[in-house]
Amino acid sequence: MITVSRADKLGPNAREQMAKIFAEGFKDWLVFFSKDENQLAAAFGHMFVLNQFYAAVIDNEIAAIAACTNCQTPSVKLQPKELRKHLGWFKGSLAAFVLKKEFEAHFKNPPSDTGSIEFVGTAAQFRGQGVASEMIRYIMESTPYKEYLIEEVADTNIPAMNLYKKLGFQEYRRTPVPQMKAKKIGITNFIALKYRKEG
Repeated sequence: MITVSRADKLGPNAREQMAKIFAEGFKDWLVFFSKDENQLAAAFGHMFVLNQFYAAVIDNEIAAIAACTNCQTPSVKLQPKELRKHLGWFKGSLAAFVLKKEFEAHFKNPPSDTGSIEFVGTAAQFRGQGVASEMIRYIMESTPYKEYLIEEVADTNIPAMNLYKKLGFQEYRRTPVPQMKAKKIGITNFIALKYRKEG
């Protein structure tokens, strides 16, 4: 049975479990900083703003995570000291500088009825079981927004695209990746999606 709740309502080891899911799901993006998932989990585990995150739980284990914000409040806050502690001075400093702009960016003048769904990830052993769908549905039913945005989904992430379209999200923007970078990371476009509640 899947239960979904806000991450700050879970136990003291929630952050550690969330960090493992994050490292596993985003390792391809973070490979420059480390190829070791455990090291990435240790480095980024501090960053979650728990009252902005939701977690799907199966048998007392966190199976999936996602944040939902008002497009202004960050769902993560990077601490350079923590990043340097786990990644070393150079890579930790670089991660703090580069990722802060990307991870903590907020929307310019978003409508007050719009929420942003971010950092969606499912633990490998629970993929394909409808966990992320259940969690995102719960978020949309439990938060006050009329419209939801999901930014920067890689066009190569077919499972995620299929999931979001199944939930009713529609593409509203496609951002081409510069050719040199596209060859390196294997992504041609980042796709932005939105969903608006009926009525």
